[in-house]
Amino acid sequence: MSVQAQVQQDGRATVESCETIVIGGGQAGLSVGYHLARLGRPFLILDGATRVGDSWRARWDSMRLFTPARRDGLPGMPFPAPRHSFPTGSAMADYLEAYAEHFELPVRGGMRVDALGRSQGGRFLIAAGEQRFEADNVVIATGPFQRPHVPAFACELDPRIVQLHSSAYRNPAELPPGDVLVVGAGTSGADVALELAASRRVRLSGELPSEIPFDIEGRAGRLIFPVLFQVWTHVLTYDNPIGRKALPRIRAGHQPLIRVKARHLRAAGVELVPRTAGIRDGLPLLDDGSAVDVAAIVWCTGYRPDQDWIDLPVLDDDDLASDHDGVVAAEPGLYRVGREFLHAFSSHTVGGVGRDARRIARHIAARA
Repeated sequence: MSVQAQVQQDGRATVESCETIVIGGGQAGLSVGYHLARLGRPFLILDGATRVGDSWRARWDSMRLFTPARRDGLPGMPFPAPRHSFPTGSAMADYLEAYAEHFELPVRGGMRVDALGRSQGGRFLIAAGEQRFEADNVVIATGPFQRPHVPAFACELDPRIVQLHSSAYRNPAELPPGDVLVVGAGTSGADVALELAASRRVRLSGELPSEIPFDIEGRAGRLIFPVLFQVWTHVLTYDNPIGRKALPRIRAGHQPLIRVKARHLRAAGVELVPRTAGIRDGLPLLDDGSAVDVAAIVWCTGYRPDQDWIDLPVLDDDDLASDHDGVVAAEPGLYRVGREFLHAFSSHTVGGVGRDARRIARHIAARA
């Protein structure tokens, strides 16, 4: 049902008006809010979580960022940790909550947006539960991690095998005793496999990508990482031919291993096995034709866009179509921020989202 139909169906619903609605209260949405506030523009941030930072609190317990604290601050407020340390997901959640409080950003929690469309008057109309909002501008800041993806054949697994997506994984204690298959050999899969290998036999399924050839937490990392971040921010961009060439691979998930490397996995006893291709007799079937008997599977198989709630002609292959600056040309006043490689490789990172947020806030101010 379209958002306009929802409003018509419930004639008692009051519609709250605001110049700009930001959908999503993570690092992207808060950065946009910071810059809008500095420009004196009125706005409201809607977030589906109860507390600011809850999306980070939902990560696995031992998860840490891949960027040092000196690169993990949002505009106007450094991250409160030693410059060369790597914060946990829980610490990042607390920082985001403190950031919103410090700058008095108008974040309204528990507001999961169900629909976005246009009102009869031409303004944007947003439905969030029983609440309705109208706005001249809407910034979609829901981030790159939206709908957890698992292969369709996962439903054919033997019911005795516990399976969960990495978005639901917290720590080894929640898995039953026995062997584990981790499907997906990217950064998340490598992290989870290494942690599980301390207490059980672990197979990591998939082809390992390339890896950053230095320890990001060592001396070399302290010297090289600043240069690497500049490459992510100023070389791997949409404006640069090198960046445009790398864009398809990056958006397809072909990113290098950053902290955990192949040698770490082998040293911990993690067995590297071929890609998981299907199910045979209730067991995961590998590309080499072998079936593996395990007690549990952790699917580190990424995410897919979740844009079903957008009732506007702006979707391209189920994702929101926007230019490299986050402007949705087909719907004036609609923007996005926080996507992987929106403008640069670092666009979705905590330390890189601020530049895109500033650009979008200035565009909104110019429209006003």
